[in-house]
Amino acid sequence: MTLKEKALYNQIHPLKLSTDILAAAVSLYLFWLHQPLPALLLHFVPPLLASWLIIRYVDLTPQKDSGFGRYVAANMTRMIEGIRLFGDLVMIFGAWRNDPKLLALGFLVIVGAWCNGLLPSKTRRRKTNG
Repeated sequence: MTLKEKALYNQIHPLKLSTDILAAAVSLYLFWLHQPLPALLLHFVPPLLASWLIIRYVDLTPQKDSGFGRYVAANMTRMIEGIRLFGDLVMIFGAWRNDPKLLALGFLVIVGAWCNGLLPSKTRRRKTNG
């Protein structure tokens, strides 16, 4: 598996997803409390470390061969990753401003980016049963 593939499929490894979610939850709380240095460190370091460890040491073939892996391969473009990052930054800003609506908006942007492949598209071909 190439490094590019590993970078893609590491995003859906359960350890990586768990690390991202837990680090985000705790760091957003710290942003809410206006503790920027620990919040920034917690928000970015554990996910980067988890990615590095997974890419370096974990066989990601099960992720690649899964339905979720096929979905990610078809739909997770650099643009979608950028949209996810934008949603993350909106959540950080919302936490810093103590604004639950901005937190929710950022969360919805992230979920929307993950789900983009479920929406109809003229540029994306769908397999048919015929």
